[in-house]
Amino acid sequence: MERPSLKIKVLYNEMGRAEKKIADWIIANPGKLIPLSISELADECHCSEATIVRFARRLGFEGYQALKISLAREENPRDVSESIKPEDSCYEVFEKVCNDIYCSLERTKKVLSQESLALAAEKILHANKIITLGLGNSASVAVDMSHKFLRAGCNAVAYTDNHMQAIAASHLSSGDVAVGISHSGSSKDIVDALRIAKERGAVTICLTNHGKSPILKYSDIVLSTVSDETKYSILALNSRIAQLAIVDSLYFYMIFRMGEEATRAIADTEKALLTKKY
Repeated sequence: MERPSLKIKVLYNEMGRAEKKIADWIIANPGKLIPLSISELADECHCSEATIVRFARRLGFEGYQALKISLAREENPRDVSESIKPEDSCYEVFEKVCNDIYCSLERTKKVLSQESLALAAEKILHANKIITLGLGNSASVAVDMSHKFLRAGCNAVAYTDNHMQAIAASHLSSGDVAVGISHSGSSKDIVDALRIAKERGAVTICLTNHGKSPILKYSDIVLSTVSDETKYSILALNSRIAQLAIVDSLYFYMIFRMGEEATRAIADTEKALLTKKY
């Protein structure tokens, strides 16, 4: 596979002025692109997000995320983590994974707005309908969130198909809540679904990594996490663990505020599931 840095040099003379700004920035700042969202890179290069997508496609990538992954592999062809080394034992790897998760949770506590979390909890608590939206790695978080809310008696559904997300969002109205989950904040389908939900009058909430990204534009409430996983592995647990901690916080807040209503709903759920166990 041809290295993206070489592609940039080979195609440089074919690029427009705005694209050359991006190329110059990447060449001058090796390793600094990986943690940046598309919005943050656009600010750095004084160009539009559309120009960045066009730049990535000129290099043969589907979009900005694919370019980032390719550059990350080029810069760190062997390491899958900044702390884990090839010579580590499996238990040493486990210890380092635990430490990374702990650091992510502690850093998330520092950036998560207490006001935003409280507002999100109240909006969800009083929502007529709740839809949770996630794709790829974020799909499991969306399913976990709706599963917990449903057990508590809420009208909650998770959508992990991009067509179904758009359809579900188009049927929301005032009093409903849409929760979009995207670590990068740049998942086009999630952003589009939140835009539709917002246009329909629903409250939109995003669960995303701290920093500027496209998802913020259509989010009434932002719940931020902190994870450096995009520097080395998009499949790491860090962001999902931080997201799930926020989901659990919302769930426990809800069931204690709902009181006997939640207690009955959970009891009914357990009763219905009795026949599914030996």
